[in-house]
Amino acid sequence: MTAVFYLDDSRDDLFYAQYVCRRKRPDIVLSCFQTADTAFDALSLSAADGAALPALLIVDLYMPVDSGIGLITRLRADHRFASMRIAVCSGSDAKADRERALACGADLYVEKPIDLSALVDISQ
Repeated sequence: MTAVFYLDDSRDDLFYAQYVCRRKRPDIVLSCFQTADTAFDALSLSAADGAALPALLIVDLYMPVDSGIGLITRLRADHRFASMRIAVCSGSDAKADRERALACGADLYVEKPIDLSALVDISQ
């Protein structure tokens, strides 16, 4: 089973991803988070327990409390997560947003709605 973490402040986006995952990709274990802190805490707990990190972390670019950029910067500065695959998703198609996300350490930038299956396949 492939583990994927998805961070998005939109409950609708998280619900849709879970729905698609259950119907089309039963081989994916999707864990959803609405805040950067809860996602970071879950990653830290996995690392402390010696569990494998998710194959992919999908992070929403714009969130009200902490941006996706902030979380990615935090993860890339931590040796435990430096090599983890990270995709940024956003409703923005602005070139500046894409460049900023990739410059801070994201591996991929995709526009919403995300194609979870394609993202997982690309990351493997």
